[in-house]
Amino acid sequence: MLVYKIDVLAALKEAGYTTTRLRKEKLLNESAIQYIREGKPIGAKALDNICRLLDMQPGNVLKYVNENT
Repeated sequence: MLVYKIDVLAALKEAGYTTTRLRKEKLLNESAIQYIREGKPIGAKALDNICRLLDMQPGNVLKYVNENT
């Protein structure tokens, strides 16, 4: 299962990207923002945008956790 290593929305806010700005500039759509809030995995395009905005690699944002442990 993929989980977030960081608080994505807080990191984006620190970088100057509020949820309103993300929606208005079409950097992330509403469903991606809601998935992040709920801790659900997002699509590749949204992850690509987050990595670009935060200057991070996907491994800095997400990690794999074995559900059986």
